[in-house]
Amino acid sequence: MKILAFKTCFILVLIMNSVSYAGETGHYVNGVEGIKVATIPPPGFYYLMYNTFYNTDVSMDKHGNKLDIGFDASIYAMANRFVWISEHKILGADYGLNVVIPLINTDIKVLGNKDKQFGLGDIYIEPLLLRWSKSRYDISIGAGIYLPTGDHGELASPGKDFWTGMFSLGGTYYFDEDKTWSGSILARYEIHSEKDDVDITPGNDFHFEWGLGKTVAPGLDLGISGYAQWQISDDSGSDVVWDKNVHDQVFAIGPEVKLFIPSLKSFISFRSQWEFDAEDRSEGHIMNLTFIKMF
Repeated sequence: MKILAFKTCFILVLIMNSVSYAGETGHYVNGVEGIKVATIPPPGFYYLMYNTFYNTDVSMDKHGNKLDIGFDASIYAMANRFVWISEHKILGADYGLNVVIPLINTDIKVLGNKDKQFGLGDIYIEPLLLRWSKSRYDISIGAGIYLPTGDHGELASPGKDFWTGMFSLGGTYYFDEDKTWSGSILARYEIHSEKDDVDITPGNDFHFEWGLGKTVAPGLDLGISGYAQWQISDDSGSDVVWDKNVHDQVFAIGPEVKLFIPSLKSFISFRSQWEFDAEDRSEGHIMNLTFIKMF
């Protein structure tokens, strides 16, 4: 089903780790990891629950100017992530894997059309996760795939109707021996398949998330974090009716707090980020409340 006839009138659908627009962007949700974004925990089993809230009433054109299309969107996603890090070594790194199962509620209005839906989004499976942890730095590598498991075809549908392969590489550096100061960056590259219902293949996307943090008390970190995303290649296919040469982009920054609760073997983190310099997409505010449980 063709949802909109031009790229700058888009559908916003947040999953896991994704926000989707009818001008076709990728699966990964920017800003869900924050400070120490590239640090993977030591061997063990972990459950993470991401609670992501995205609100916007601004849609930008290809020049970064606001469009008057009566756009408003409010999205809540609860992404359930299960991570296993083994003691098995590959090239000196701990090997692990993880899966993300997102549940999404979307309330959207554009050009006088309204829709509201709740449902399962596109599941992410990452069978390759590698972590190196040294005295002053951490390195991580990942490779996984998004499966088109969510419903699609309606304005607020939680699924995207295409597959995405995603590759990740990042590192965290500790500026002091006690690891109280950290700087981290994680880059991700998405490669998208053709959609099932229409002849459209979304262009590939490049993301990076970054964070600067300080441990101010035992178990308490404060910092700032942000992200950037660029569409790298053109959308393609006979059903692309927008300008293929127009690529979307967005940036964001905001504060973060992270707390470790030893008695519960758990972390709680909260970050609030504001987007800016968006082109050919929405520009809004995203908040993440994340709960991490170690077993």
